[in-house]
Amino acid sequence: MERAAEETVEKRTSVAVKGEAALKPQFLTTKEKFHVFVDSEWRGPKGEKASDGDKVEETEAASVEEPDTKKLKLDPEEGNKSGKPDGKRIRGQNKSRPHTKPTAYDEKRLCPSVIQDNRECPFGDKCRFYHDVAEYLATKPADIGESCYLYDTFGKCGYGFSCRYAKAHTTPDFKTMVNAELIKANEGRTPVKNSLSKDLQIRLRKRSVAFEKSEEYLKILSDNKEKREQQGNGDTRAAELSADPTGGEQQASTEAEAQLQAGPDKQPPVKTVGSLTDVDVIKLRPCERKQVDFQDKLYLAPLTTCGNLPFRRVCKRFGADITCGEMAMCTNLLQGQQSEWALLKRHESEDVFGVQVEGCFPDTMTRCAELINGNVDVDFVDINSGCPIDLVYKKGGGCGLMTRTRKFEQIIKGMNYVLDVPLTVKIRTGVQEKCNVAHKLIPEMKKWGVSMITLHGRSKEQRYTKSADWDYINTCSKLASPVPLFGNGDILSYEDAMKARETGVSGIMIARGALIKPWIFTEIKERRHWDISSSERLDVLRDFSNFGLEHWGSDTRGVEKTRTFLLEWLSFMCRYIPVGLLERMPQKINERPPFYLGRNYLESLMASQHAGDWVRISEMLLGPVPTTFNFLPKHKANAYK
Repeated sequence: MERAAEETVEKRTSVAVKGEAALKPQFLTTKEKFHVFVDSEWRGPKGEKASDGDKVEETEAASVEEPDTKKLKLDPEEGNKSGKPDGKRIRGQNKSRPHTKPTAYDEKRLCPSVIQDNRECPFGDKCRFYHDVAEYLATKPADIGESCYLYDTFGKCGYGFSCRYAKAHTTPDFKTMVNAELIKANEGRTPVKNSLSKDLQIRLRKRSVAFEKSEEYLKILSDNKEKREQQGNGDTRAAELSADPTGGEQQASTEAEAQLQAGPDKQPPVKTVGSLTDVDVIKLRPCERKQVDFQDKLYLAPLTTCGNLPFRRVCKRFGADITCGEMAMCTNLLQGQQSEWALLKRHESEDVFGVQVEGCFPDTMTRCAELINGNVDVDFVDINSGCPIDLVYKKGGGCGLMTRTRKFEQIIKGMNYVLDVPLTVKIRTGVQEKCNVAHKLIPEMKKWGVSMITLHGRSKEQRYTKSADWDYINTCSKLASPVPLFGNGDILSYEDAMKARETGVSGIMIARGALIKPWIFTEIKERRHWDISSSERLDVLRDFSNFGLEHWGSDTRGVEKTRTFLLEWLSFMCRYIPVGLLERMPQKINERPPFYLGRNYLESLMASQHAGDWVRISEMLLGPVPTTFNFLPKHKANAYK
């Protein structure tokens, strides 16, 4: 067995394996030897070394088998043997992923009324939570550490005795401590903005929010549709809708707006016929809107699941210029869903921040834009017309908008009509792999009034396989001028970024590259390869954990939610290969890392693609996992050759 393994390593060192990164021979090993080394040297959160007779207790997550190396090509006949219809393989996702919520790990919690300075509980005897602190502490899991990040940062921890670091800010006689100096220093500071207020949520659910400008625009659409029907000319372009409501037909739109504002019994506040007034100029000129300088910026892509606020804070520290919230569904925002509004939250460190919305109809998207414009602090709003997920595409959203140009036009013009900030669009090359349509859409989008375009150099069918087409991105950037166009795809090193900048793009958007190595922004700005140490990488993960505790909470629910998002990130970060181990630089994003042993144990542990080893890393930062903890990553790599 050992001889066969040695022969395998020798073979891989003598001949480069297609689709694998080239590493120095002395670091290469086999799958079996790698896991034997990682398991034998593991030390638990308290520092005990696992031995053959007394190994660290592994959870169900650790029993998940490591994904097999992706086959280069699947024979159609062989595919049918798997039992899947038509020989199709499910790729890119773990379909059997467990959906255990963090609330399941904290069966009975301390009542919020007790946490909030012993206020009277509004539920009285019917309350199902603990009211006796001593009784709660008897069942509470052990504390994770000696110091509380929230207490050390803000002078007070809002989670009191339910905090998993409670010993740092509580006394033996059941009293909570505060640091008056820190509280005073943070007075008036709002670290996170854009939270959904209870009043707005109630009004959204009761549908009592007024969308005046949206209704005004939709009335123009409706009137123009009636005109087209009366004229019987189906080829007429959206009843002169192609003339921007904020530009070409100023008189008609101004008159309609004045009538709507004035009401049936009042005269319009300003003249709607005659010379242009100051009111008209302020309302109608797009150049009066807030401007954002997009030129030569590094843009962190809006990343579903992993692009959360704590991760964006990490990337800002490493030099990201522009950040954007995760994709939010416009219908969910209009319904006042708390979980969807959480995607719009903005940290104070995000100086240029936008939100990305997804939708497929002009009415909902326009109303959503007006809602964001009046209640959310953002620098720009982005339309997602590049999402390849079938759930979104089949409704006509995401990439589906690229094939529904009339609706796409109405959405862009409607959102522009109600927004005071720039409107940007993210697209792909097209839907089919060999049928690009972005070059046809871009000149049209310039007329529709977009402020910036981001182009991912792959089609919807490609998802993330094969290399991004930067030649096509270069062609499209020339068509987009003077509107800035950002290129996106396969940026994993400063060399990749330099090659991308040689094209005509105005800036670079980085997605998976930032997940694999968030310090890529520093590398690009300093034009160097950073051979970052494993201890430095662990410090990056520690920062994320602290930011997660601040964002999601330091009680059991918050700790486990932070752990879940940390593990999702580690499912990408494990693909990073340290620079000092590479035989050929730089690492390419579509090359699978071979099995290798790092320069120390921690570096080897971070290279593991086994979910159980990611759990071990999380235990170093967030303490032991609950006994019922189960994890399987949301994403699996399907981007290797």
